[in-house]
Amino acid sequence: MMMRMKVMLVLHLMILPLTLAQLKVGFYSASCPQAESIVKAAVQKRFNTDKSITAALLRMHFHDCFVRGCDASILIDSKGQNQSEKVAGPNLTVRGYELIDEAKKTLESVCPSKVSCADIITLATRDAVGLSGGPSYAVPTGRRDGQVSNVNEVNLPGPSLPVSQAFQTFRNKGMTMDDMVTLLGAHTVGVAHCSFFSGRISGSGDPTMDPALVAKLKGICGAANSSNPDPTAFLDQGTSFTVDNEFFRQIRLKRGVMKIDQELANDRSSKKFVSRFASNSALFRTRFAQAMVKMGNIEILTGTAGEIRQNCRVFNPK
Repeated sequence: MMMRMKVMLVLHLMILPLTLAQLKVGFYSASCPQAESIVKAAVQKRFNTDKSITAALLRMHFHDCFVRGCDASILIDSKGQNQSEKVAGPNLTVRGYELIDEAKKTLESVCPSKVSCADIITLATRDAVGLSGGPSYAVPTGRRDGQVSNVNEVNLPGPSLPVSQAFQTFRNKGMTMDDMVTLLGAHTVGVAHCSFFSGRISGSGDPTMDPALVAKLKGICGAANSSNPDPTAFLDQGTSFTVDNEFFRQIRLKRGVMKIDQELANDRSSKKFVSRFASNSALFRTRFAQAMVKMGNIEILTGTAGEIRQNCRVFNPK
């Protein structure tokens, strides 16, 4: 049994580098030289009128990679009895699909069936981060698109989980505690609907939240009406549209809106990372770029696996 386990481990270690080796920076330099500039132009156009697109793309990328890996399965529309990931509860508020469609349409007109939807998500997210003041970083490309999207496979960590339970999901995907804290730093540009944190502001409020923030959030959520039944609040009360380390400073001041965010600053296993990022902007920028690249490598399809979709919303005809 021990020998069998050793053989399996050796095989795994031999296969893993080969898989990742098929991703490389500039993968489309020969097959579609304009690929990255086309995606960036689409992101820039949207960003000019909607700074919140950065948070939307970060969320889309995360929700895609943490189900079947980074294979663009989140983009598939449901059809008939086949309910896709897009209609799962956690994904009902994911947005930005039309931006991916726009980039894909242009790419198909320039270099048909060359650039995957999975790579478009990855590149668009990177470009949006840079436009929002975050780090500029190279991302390897060469992903292929998945051919399965099932609503029942969506099992993402919720906003009220304790750090230890949330970390189980990240660890299952090969991520460390440092990676998790770093990636949750994406909340520096995010918003949350009141329904996600209402329990923390009911009554006298959560004692782990700054009373002034409790009062502010009660005002926001109390303004709900028929046209806006579930208002949103910024997760970073300081620099709400900038990818920086302000989020970590905020949660150290008990100004985390969602429970998981505040728990990062309180939990023994994660608070040291929060402290480091709160006091070192350069460190956060470096680690955020590294963690985004690492997340983008989760369970990827390369080579002849999967497909290159012609339309990001539907699988290619058989």
